Amino acid sequence: MKDNKNAKAMDFDTTYVPKKSNPVVKVVITIILIVWTIINLFPIYFMFTFSLKSNEEIFGTNVAGLPRQWLWSNYSRAMGTGNMGLYFVNSIIVTAASIMISLIAAMMATYAITRIKWRASKLTNAFFMLGLTIPIQASIVPVYVVLSRLHWLNRYSTLIIPYSAFALSMAILICTGFMVEIPYDLDEAARIDGCGLWRTFYQIIIPLMKPAYATIGIYSFLQCWNEFMFANVFISDSAHRTLPVGIQQLSGSYTTDWGPIGAALVIATFPTLIVYVVLCKRIQESFIAGAVKG
Repeated sequence: MKDNKNAKAMDFDTTYVPKKSNPVVKVVITIILIVWTIINLFPIYFMFTFSLKSNEEIFGTNVAGLPRQWLWSNYSRAMGTGNMGLYFVNSIIVTAASIMISLIAAMMATYAITRIKWRASKLTNAFFMLGLTIPIQASIVPVYVVLSRLHWLNRYSTLIIPYSAFALSMAILICTGFMVEIPYDLDEAARIDGCGLWRTFYQIIIPLMKPAYATIGIYSFLQCWNEFMFANVFISDSAHRTLPVGIQQLSGSYTTDWGPIGAALVIATFPTLIVYVVLCKRIQESFIAGAVKG
């Protein structure tokens, strides 16, 4: 009986052929994906062509078409008259500093919560997770009062510290999902080899956490780069304004030249797309790693 079952199994393995999908279904799926791609890419195309048009074309008969006259001068006007160059640099400084602070703080906090045994570790983790429930808009008044009493307005740190604080909870949550899956035997082996707490953290844990860096980086980047309310309330001088506030300042009370505003929107939006294209593989790897570990 066993020989007959084995023979049937072998016959099944050798004769099984995967079922081919219907070519009509393939064509329909391809058409749907093409249409969906066009729908998602159209806003980028529209914004780019919008930035190269005059008001007559934008509000005339050539709303969605290519510019009849490519006004690259809109970019120079946005960078010069609108002072977008300075705002762009300010956004880079604030965003880069916030990402670094939140990433380093999240790694160290997660290591202390998940790898070091102490009584209040779970309570501390719950305290950090409370930050996910607090909307950033609800904290404008108390944060403004604290910063004003400390005479800490109109500086880069005015935005860096709140941005880092509000990104910390999500960063810790992401780091925890990866760090708890690292075998604790690695820590014990490192201690046997003479590694202390800090050396174990820097030489063992940090290299194994690379997939999480891209996820934290892109999340913090989007939160800091596009944030408007803190930057508009806490910064009143033009020397420290960021791009979202600078774009809002381009709009006049009575007349508005929309071409330079479109150019400023491109300057503010395309870095986000570039960062995602550069980090998309890392982000996919982090999601796959998290799925496999789970």
